[in-house]
Amino acid sequence: MESFDVEVEAGMVVLDAIHRIQSTEAPDLAVRWNCKAGKCGSCSAEINGHPGLTCMTRISDFPEEESITVQPMKTFPVIKDLVTDVSWNYEVNKRIAPHQHTKDSDPRMFQEEINRTQEFRKCIECFLCQDVCHVLRDHDLKDEFAGPRFMVRLAGLEMNPLDEGDRLSDIREKHGVGFCNITKCCTTVCPENITITDNAIIPLKERVVDEYYDPLKWIWNKTIGKNFEV
Repeated sequence: MESFDVEVEAGMVVLDAIHRIQSTEAPDLAVRWNCKAGKCGSCSAEINGHPGLTCMTRISDFPEEESITVQPMKTFPVIKDLVTDVSWNYEVNKRIAPHQHTKDSDPRMFQEEINRTQEFRKCIECFLCQDVCHVLRDHDLKDEFAGPRFMVRLAGLEMNPLDEGDRLSDIREKHGVGFCNITKCCTTVCPENITITDNAIIPLKERVVDEYYDPLKWIWNKTIGKNFEV
């Protein structure tokens, strides 16, 4: 950790301060950024211990006498300075079965069905939700739990009425939805205000419970259900 004094101007965000440090005192300071508009998800970091986008965190949000500490996301390996290796997330993404439908299936959707999944498409993959998730951050269960970002993707697939894939077994076993204990920390840090816990993770948990832990359904499948025809 190194300390720098930065002259602050009205409207500056944390990323502006980092750029000023690069241009005046530490040209080798590594930081990842792209759009500076809160849409690329590149400049994720921990600002005074709170995960956020440096381009969307205003310096004026902090008291004038308070120093601002910027650190890399702790859940992922550090490459250099504020740049972390988030490639694990893309490997998880590859393990999710993509959208599946037959050519002859009805392509029509009701507006309420579109509205239900549209929220999940706002994800910019900043991975702040992955960083703050205690299952990944504190317990390092990356082999067992896919994390909030991919629960969002799975929910978008599962709730799409045109999708014909069967992912409940993977959601339960491979992606580990049961590890989440609903702290809602992922929802709190999402810059796109996606209601990750209530709208994605809890519905997935309910579907898994209905499929694998409902005693009446278990009895039905064991006795009548599998052989029942109409």
